[in-house]
Amino acid sequence: MEAISVSKLHNPHQPVRSISFPNRTNPSSQRVEALLNHLKPHHSHPLLEAKTIQSELVLLAELYISMEELFHSPQTQQALLHYQDGKMVTDSLCGSVTLLEACDSARELLLILREHIQTLQSAIRRRRGDSSIENNIAAYECFRKKSKKKISNQFKQMKLMQKQIRVTFSVLNQENQHLTLLARVLQEANTITISILSSVLLFISLPALGTTKGSSLISKLKSFSIEKEQKNNINGVAADLNSALCSLLGREKTSDSSNGEGQKALRLLETLNVDIDGVEGGLDCIFKCLVKNRVLFLNMLAH
Repeated sequence: MEAISVSKLHNPHQPVRSISFPNRTNPSSQRVEALLNHLKPHHSHPLLEAKTIQSELVLLAELYISMEELFHSPQTQQALLHYQDGKMVTDSLCGSVTLLEACDSARELLLILREHIQTLQSAIRRRRGDSSIENNIAAYECFRKKSKKKISNQFKQMKLMQKQIRVTFSVLNQENQHLTLLARVLQEANTITISILSSVLLFISLPALGTTKGSSLISKLKSFSIEKEQKNNINGVAADLNSALCSLLGREKTSDSSNGEGQKALRLLETLNVDIDGVEGGLDCIFKCLVKNRVLFLNMLAH
């Protein structure tokens, strides 16, 4: 993975509280500090663009790699294990299950979505006056409706985890500066991960066919507010694709006008396919990071 300059992650104009570690000579501490201070301001609202989600997944993976180096320190492990018999470690392990399940669900749904896109591409290219396009579009829409239940469950689980995070770290003794800073790293890393995974799930929850205002799932499930104009722009490629598919269904499959609608749908399907590639690659990397992070904390308790 390409390294990112620490200096590039600081923006003096961002009015956010920054993390400052006591040991400024520790490269992993500096790296964690820089990545957290860069990522935090970006997640008060959901990410709307696939490319933005991809870049944030890359940064999130780098954060977990740097955190792994930080938490390998004997001093760090001792501080975490001595606090209330390792409560922060056990709570982090519980939270890791939720994050892994959300990440794995998103990967599974993206895989199925890709299959539907490829099937639609083949049906539109073949277009011979049969009902295959209509059937494939119906299957595509059926998948999206079924996926909402799974996505809804993941949102609920992450929302519960977020509440637990606030409870866990609200009772921390602020007098121990080193422990307080480690707790803040865990808290903010989990909060940012929840935010990014939520954005991925929103990316998957495409607007319903024939609508222009986006999925109602957004307003029902997001724990943070989304402005009206943001709702209307979430996953614009998918919304344009819906419009093209609806137009395609409303025309004769062999007509000249249908050819134009078909080409437009193919272009949008390819764009969405490329977006899925990028997000899927980032999710695979995050899943591995989450597994390694869980193993690290399990090893802490084992020793």
